[in-house]
Amino acid sequence: MNVSLKAVVSGVAEIPLQDASFDIWDKKYRLKAKNGDPVDADIQGTFQRVARALADVEISEENREKWYQEFLWALRKGVIPAGRIISNAGAGSHKPATSTINCTVSGAIKDSMADILAKNVEAGLTLKAGCGIGYEFSTLRPKGAYVTGAGAYTSGPLSFMDIYDKMCFTVSSAGGRRGAQMATFDVGHPDVLDFIRAKREDGRLRQFNLSLLITDEFIKAVKDKADWPLAFPLTEREVEEDGIDINDSSKVIWRDEPIKEGYVHRENGMVACLIYKTVKAERVWNAIMSSTYDFAEPGFILIDKDNSMNNNWFCEISAQPTPVVNSRCPNMAAVYWARLI
Repeated sequence: MNVSLKAVVSGVAEIPLQDASFDIWDKKYRLKAKNGDPVDADIQGTFQRVARALADVEISEENREKWYQEFLWALRKGVIPAGRIISNAGAGSHKPATSTINCTVSGAIKDSMADILAKNVEAGLTLKAGCGIGYEFSTLRPKGAYVTGAGAYTSGPLSFMDIYDKMCFTVSSAGGRRGAQMATFDVGHPDVLDFIRAKREDGRLRQFNLSLLITDEFIKAVKDKADWPLAFPLTEREVEEDGIDINDSSKVIWRDEPIKEGYVHRENGMVACLIYKTVKAERVWNAIMSSTYDFAEPGFILIDKDNSMNNNWFCEISAQPTPVVNSRCPNMAAVYWARLI
């Protein structure tokens, strides 16, 4: 290790580079040629490569040089950008198909085999480029629900998550960095307890971070020790064939869902959801707390709070004539994950 290399924070005494830090940089972020020879001679070489790539977007040579020096100063003072930038910026001649974007968000996964597999392909290519990706899987119908087209019963969203998990493991195993995925799941989905307990199963979903989408309605139900309906959207065909009265509040609840197309919904965007079962909200809450304590998963996202504070509501929240404070953004949960990495 070259102990002359320093990580410097303004106003703090210089700290020698630690062995572990050097090892991580060398294995994951140092640019190397095809034969394994280092292109970055040292960490200063990495800083110079990144600073040059960032500055080269400027049009004039004068500005490019100015910002190269500014970025280089910031990097040397400890302002370190996201991992994909450190790894891939300025590395186009050695790995042109990679990205400098750390985090991406999957499009909403529709409840069809074609779209589930299509999104899996997109995710695989995203991970191949070095990006992380977040999804919401509660758009898929619950385990045991009938699939009219296949004449069979579905194995549920967690079984499809297993496919994404294996894909991520396979793609990331080809490189030096573990694939990064986040799965979010609505607290009102019929399979929510299975999602909460998923990581109690040894080796399952290890390429995922898991987070529940917690609504204001659920928090109120917990505080009130009230019942909590677990429901999933109804198609018009299901309503007709099964003779479901969408105005029967004991069987149907109206919720703001990320996908409305193909489901029974009102003009205000609320979707009719069939109640599969009802549990005590406190039971779900206790399951979350127990699993988080025992396995550090799942985390949870206050999705209504996120959406109410989202300054991109005009392009991320379901189209409405005027802003709707608590309207559900299909990908807001995954956007939240992108902020965390």
